[in-house]
Amino acid sequence: MNKDEFVFGTRAVIEAIKTNRHIDKIFLKKGLKNELSQELFQLVREEQIPFQFVPLEKINRITRKNHQGVLALLSPIEYHNIETLLPGIYESGKDPLILILDQVTDVRNFGAMVRSAECAGVNAIVIPEKGTARIGADAVKTSAGAIHHVPICKVQGLAKTIEFLKNSGIKIVAATEKANTIYSDSKLNIPLAIVMGSEDTGISNPILQLTDEQLTIPILGKIESLNVSVAAAIIMYEVVRQRSQL
Repeated sequence: MNKDEFVFGTRAVIEAIKTNRHIDKIFLKKGLKNELSQELFQLVREEQIPFQFVPLEKINRITRKNHQGVLALLSPIEYHNIETLLPGIYESGKDPLILILDQVTDVRNFGAMVRSAECAGVNAIVIPEKGTARIGADAVKTSAGAIHHVPICKVQGLAKTIEFLKNSGIKIVAATEKANTIYSDSKLNIPLAIVMGSEDTGISNPILQLTDEQLTIPILGKIESLNVSVAAAIIMYEVVRQRSQL
């Protein structure tokens, strides 16, 4: 991890929060207690910044400098709010196209999907606050810089966000090999959100149950599934194809 991707030390992290640096998460040593820790805890809660108590060894693996048991991971991007973003998409006269990533933790897959999403005209990408690939220098590089051009919305709960999108007139489709409907047979030239899951476990059942339709991509070879970033690109460009025929 590059040194410009994190800030360490209690006072330094407090100042980073106060100056509105974009912080992904804060690691706190278990049992942390010093004269500034209460001020830090209060700021973290007020700003609703994700934090985690971790063994000292985890922080030491990132830096062995005088971190005082406090380390903040910085984000190279500013996150957006999907609830404020969506009305603007509708007002622009466009049918929204949203990509939702459930448990995608591989940075290369994440970056590749962001790159394809930008090329396909996706309006926003929604990711959960926990259990997702960290957006750092590697994600920026893998996306070929596309991550700076597609709004990324980090949310506390995907289920709540999906309900919001459904109530806003958006059809929610899930890509899964367990589905019976072939992706090209689905009506995708409408306000749409595409849910993609992790490489190993796919979309979690609670999220899958919230979707309006489940889609599959035919596999004709011996390998049972496509790479998730490839599958996402295929479905996104089916949306492009269908919308171009209007």
